[in-house]
Amino acid sequence: MAIPQILDHLVYEVPDLEAGVAAFAERTGVTPVFGGRHVGLGTANYLVRLEPQGWVDEGRPRTYLEILGPDPEQVIPAGTALPLGVHTVTEPVLRTWAVRPQDFDAAVQAAADSGADVGEVRDMSRRDPEGTLLEWRLTSREELPHDGLQPFLIDWQQTRHPSQADLPVLTLESFEVLVPEPEDFAAVLAAVGAPDTEVAQGDGLLRAVLAGPTGSVEL
Repeated sequence: MAIPQILDHLVYEVPDLEAGVAAFAERTGVTPVFGGRHVGLGTANYLVRLEPQGWVDEGRPRTYLEILGPDPEQVIPAGTALPLGVHTVTEPVLRTWAVRPQDFDAAVQAAADSGADVGEVRDMSRRDPEGTLLEWRLTSREELPHDGLQPFLIDWQQTRHPSQADLPVLTLESFEVLVPEPEDFAAVLAAVGAPDTEVAQGDGLLRAVLAGPTGSVEL
């Protein structure tokens, strides 16, 4: 099953960060590492590096899974909208994903020219546990395109890719997008530069199979 070559990371959202990370560790046998806080935005994350099955390692950054949830260390006013719709999540879910084009600006323009609404480009940053500042750009919309099935685009610029940190590893055995009209949605993915993504008939969700110490686990 094809895994897109420009896959940057998968976003697994949880309503309670501590409980979500503990449950993930129990299911997979791998304990995620704290990534950092998105100060002022109300979220924090934990990370696991993914080794996609079938990819050839050419020395480039790999990909990773981000477990994203409300940050218990930040005061979040009731009703606050959190990044990537985290405030709407009531149970753990593989919510959305990011692709890393070789030329970010050209890819954003190409997506717009093809009719894909990727939103606006935003500058983002966070510090890792060692205090190093990570800075990146991404495309952002108030509502996730196609409820998160359409990926957002990301550019890490001069920042070391998060997957190059000392992270625990799981194998990404498969990744697919399940939608009611696969052929139509394949055109959407081609517009954002991910035409090699597996698209199948389904009710509108993302599905990934990870392999680790406990065997294969489906998100």
